[in-house]
Amino acid sequence: MTLLAAEAARPSRAALLLALAKPRLNALAVATVGIGYYLGAGVLDIGVLICVLIGSALVAGGGAAFNQVAERDQDALMERTRFRPVPTGGVSPATGQAFAAVLSVAGLIVLVAGANPISAVVALVTLVSYAWIYTPLKRRTPWAVLVGAVPGALPPVIGWAAATGGLSVEGWLLFGIVFTWQLPHFHSLAWLYRADYARAGFRVLAVTDPDGRRTALESLFWAVLLVVLSALAAAVGLSSPVFAGAAAAFGAGFALLAVRFALDRGPVRARALFLGSLVVLPLIWIALVTGHATL
Repeated sequence: MTLLAAEAARPSRAALLLALAKPRLNALAVATVGIGYYLGAGVLDIGVLICVLIGSALVAGGGAAFNQVAERDQDALMERTRFRPVPTGGVSPATGQAFAAVLSVAGLIVLVAGANPISAVVALVTLVSYAWIYTPLKRRTPWAVLVGAVPGALPPVIGWAAATGGLSVEGWLLFGIVFTWQLPHFHSLAWLYRADYARAGFRVLAVTDPDGRRTALESLFWAVLLVVLSALAAAVGLSSPVFAGAAAAFGAGFALLAVRFALDRGPVRARALFLGSLVVLPLIWIALVTGHATL
């Protein structure tokens, strides 16, 4: 009965493959694709919107799967990742690679056919820079985090390109907002789990910065820049001045958490900054989207 119970409790193959695609983590990225599309579209085309969301989700899932296959040895050494499907043997590396390839190709096809080629090109750049540039670079240099912030910030640009058929300053401002948000988000997380990252051989800034001073100051720098970029949404016509100001105010609250982290780099302040990052980006998007609707 014990063996039967253990067998019944084992995740199904479908559940393991789904976990490989990191659907919960990618949900925010796909949401920003939709926001980019909404802000760029003069008239919403629901069919195109559905295609760009599905295509982006598939490409994001493929990138996550490629990443987990490539980092399976490192994941096995980290407490928070050792139960992922590949390190546990639930999914073989070959199966993971094939699954990632199928998702990625399918997503790009959906984007080309359902939206436009430029959105597919941006998605392809996102995939390549994440899976084959950022992923191996993490084991070589702390600068990898800046490189990794590029694919992380491209999802709203995918949506903008799908809506407008091109790339423009408004789309790049959306890129900048997500880019600057990511650095405090990642640095605070890495500081909390720096022992895990060190054990796995990842040369992230938190590992190479013994007292955390540079980690905290860089977090503060990017948090302040997030405030500036949020306010600029009114200048480029993405949102009304009132709601762009509200977005900047939310960013200022986040910057205050970064100041507190800079003054005290203990786990409580680091965790507060990380949790604040999970709240502030949705608040900024809500403000900008609401302001856009009032224009």
